[in-house]
Amino acid sequence: MPSEPETPRLAGLGDEAAPGLDGQLAALDALGWDLLEVRTLDGVPIAAVPERDVARAAERIRGAGAGVVAVAAKIGDWSRPATGDFALDLAELDALARRCALLGTRTVRIMSYPSGGLTESEWGRVARARVRELASRARDAGLLLVHENCAGWAGEDAERALDLLAHADSPALRLLFDTGNGVAHGYDAPAMLRALAPHVAHVHIKDAVRTPGGDTAYVPPGEGEAGVRECLGILADHGYCGALSIEPHLHLRPHLLADGADPGRGDPAAFVEYGRRLEDLVRRSWNTEGAR
Repeated sequence: MPSEPETPRLAGLGDEAAPGLDGQLAALDALGWDLLEVRTLDGVPIAAVPERDVARAAERIRGAGAGVVAVAAKIGDWSRPATGDFALDLAELDALARRCALLGTRTVRIMSYPSGGLTESEWGRVARARVRELASRARDAGLLLVHENCAGWAGEDAERALDLLAHADSPALRLLFDTGNGVAHGYDAPAMLRALAPHVAHVHIKDAVRTPGGDTAYVPPGEGEAGVRECLGILADHGYCGALSIEPHLHLRPHLLADGADPGRGDPAAFVEYGRRLEDLVRRSWNTEGAR
């Protein structure tokens, strides 16, 4: 009898559960999971948290029997256009290298820069050059950068994402695929994932629908228009066994800060329920071929 395929590890972006580490770890414990993805602690981006505080947080995480699967950086994200100061990203990468060593992870989420008003050709040139330099430095630091299909030059197009990888030409750069971003950014996520799946090293799980007014509303996984079930099937078919990290966005949406809006805050009960929904979807996608 053939053995069941290895299933992905389950994780969550902690600040989607609670601002502080105690609440984040409590939500993880309620799920029975042992992997945390760190973006902020008490509302402070992890790269800006003092190293001594990161060291204390790392001890608390280990003491809870958990580990850190990745950190989510601001490098190249919606707040850092291609016309901005690249030194900010280089400094953040240096800071994260030290903090990742303390946290016991090497995976860092990045994006590829909003245009900032540049022409298409100049935007692409700047984005590719910056990510190539970041990947070079990440390799020297023992880090793995994972580029998310979100804000930036290569965020919404599979060909651009593959071009970005080819231009960087580095084992220190792979892809992060977020299942829900296609709804917000106007592309078909499963179609994009089919082209990118062999290069995906980390996954965010979210789901969403478009509202009658043209906004994006986030919903439990499998209940929206993002094609989460189809994406999980594609990942299973490709033998993906990295982490699936929940990013519900039900109560916290950090990108709203770009417009000066209230981003909300994490909700532990919603986080736990979201995780339970994902567990069921993963069982259906990975256990048997017939379940898909």
